[in-house]
Amino acid sequence: MSRKLRVRQAQTVLPFGVGAVFDIQGESFVATGIGDWPRRRQPVDSPRLASRLGVSGFFAAPAAANERFDNVDAAGAPYIRFPSWLFCGSCRRMVRWRIADEKPGTPPRCAACSPLRQLAPMRFVQICAGGHLGDVDWWFWAHSRLAATERQQCSSRTHLRFKVADRAAGLEALAVACTAKGCGASRDLLDILGTHGMRCSGRNPWQRTNEAVDCDKPVQIVQRTAGNLYYPVVHSALDIPDADTSTAPDGLLAERVRASDYWIPLCKVAGTSRADIFRTMIQEDTGADEVTLDALLAEEMGLDHAAPTSETTMVKHPDLSREEWAAFTSPAPPATRDFALRESTLGLGQETAEPWADLHRRIGRIVLADRLREVRALSGFSRISPDATFVPADTARRLKWLPAVEVFGEGIFLTLDATELNNWEQDAQVQRRTTGMRADLDRSFQKDRLVSLTGTTLSPRFVLLHTLAHLLIRQLSFESGYTTASLRERIYARPEHDQHGILIYTAAGDAEGTLGGLVSQGAPPYLAETLLRMTEAAAWCSADPLCAEHTGQGFGNLNRAACHACALLPETSCESGNALLDRVLVVGGENVPGYFEPLVSAARAAAAAALE
Repeated sequence: MSRKLRVRQAQTVLPFGVGAVFDIQGESFVATGIGDWPRRRQPVDSPRLASRLGVSGFFAAPAAANERFDNVDAAGAPYIRFPSWLFCGSCRRMVRWRIADEKPGTPPRCAACSPLRQLAPMRFVQICAGGHLGDVDWWFWAHSRLAATERQQCSSRTHLRFKVADRAAGLEALAVACTAKGCGASRDLLDILGTHGMRCSGRNPWQRTNEAVDCDKPVQIVQRTAGNLYYPVVHSALDIPDADTSTAPDGLLAERVRASDYWIPLCKVAGTSRADIFRTMIQEDTGADEVTLDALLAEEMGLDHAAPTSETTMVKHPDLSREEWAAFTSPAPPATRDFALRESTLGLGQETAEPWADLHRRIGRIVLADRLREVRALSGFSRISPDATFVPADTARRLKWLPAVEVFGEGIFLTLDATELNNWEQDAQVQRRTTGMRADLDRSFQKDRLVSLTGTTLSPRFVLLHTLAHLLIRQLSFESGYTTASLRERIYARPEHDQHGILIYTAAGDAEGTLGGLVSQGAPPYLAETLLRMTEAAAWCSADPLCAEHTGQGFGNLNRAACHACALLPETSCESGNALLDRVLVVGGENVPGYFEPLVSAARAAAAAALE
């Protein structure tokens, strides 16, 4: 029977974007570079994001009428089979599968077995910090215990078998053996993981042989589903009205920008995290916006503003929050078909009883987004570590566009009261606790990516708002009808831009968006009740007191009181990879006042009084 292997259009950016390896129905594939995409593509409009990334535009993969994995035609296929080494689960014969062997609609079969058995992909692949991916040299592995002269005596490189021992367990029970006449070399997989002196191929599986480069980085053998095999760099921007205007800067404004004392330093560090400091200073002196600075920088550096920059000058993690913050906090927010906002409240204006009165004091503005449009673009990826060599989505570096998808949804935007927040931030214990997290961030390999979210320095408000967003998503998942994986966050917490809010939203691949379940929970009195239940739930974790007293957990010890039982979310929901979270800053503890600690105390007191 002809089988169908499908990937949704939204998955072609994340999680199955360019360079990703994934399994489906017992087969394994890798997503190819965009140079191999079909010419029949769908344009995705987002001038604001294109301007920040320095590209001409975005395209989405065509909707798949059938499968898109082994149908090799003149237009090319977005996915190819990888690893190419397969084995038969019956006779254990290993086969090097070629593109010419593919039969559309039919999985690979073992020609030596009757009836034909489906071949399975080998479990291990090799990667390097240069972003390259390839098959393990299984012939070399089987003969690696032999001397060089003995290896040369083997008459064939194709007679291999993937054997399983009956009296052993784990990787020690698996072995690759050579069945060539007169050889018999074999080696088990007990120590397969790690580096073994193998050479890097200098390319990825979809690249031609003539595209290979000399790569001297050490090769690591990992499982094909290992977490360090693929670190995508994905950018996301909301479709904000009036932000997509002409990018040509005004002549007088351009002169003021170039005359600024900070212009030359900005040009020297453009494309790095240090550029944010000089951009902010220029904007304060001249009033220039982000789009104007992007256009002038492109002109100064001799780049076409609509053309892609190189991987050394491209801003890998641009700040896209300023225009969005301005749109959500505007007294009269602009409206289009894909951006519909309306003001709301907690419905507590007349409340004098606690804890409702305290909640009303601590929450600022509520805005309900009945419809949002988000564009997600993939600029490239890295392997082994997020700070390793960046590989662009177009590995040939010829194209001026990036792969992207557009999704529609709804959301709840809320801010904290600016006065209450500023007073809380000045507390010495709050500052001391954040200082420890800032020191861990400075030592982290994720610093460049996270600084693009936190601003020039990690502030208490970012940790507070980020943790609040996680707790609110977890609570809304019980009440809105969406799972935590269906909800996403956007944090607006840059003190230099006076930001102090969050957006919780859902974005689905359907063109009609979602059904209003999230927005309905933002209306009074539901949101106030949700926030109160959220703070009560956050005050206790099933892992307490260990969780609450933790001085560093998670990747790089970037979290404090935050674990899977209380605050962590699926990776697709969090902007910062579940880092920089601390429940104590929300509900208090360890002699540190939480922003919502009075609310928790008042709620407990009210509950105790009701029981008397």
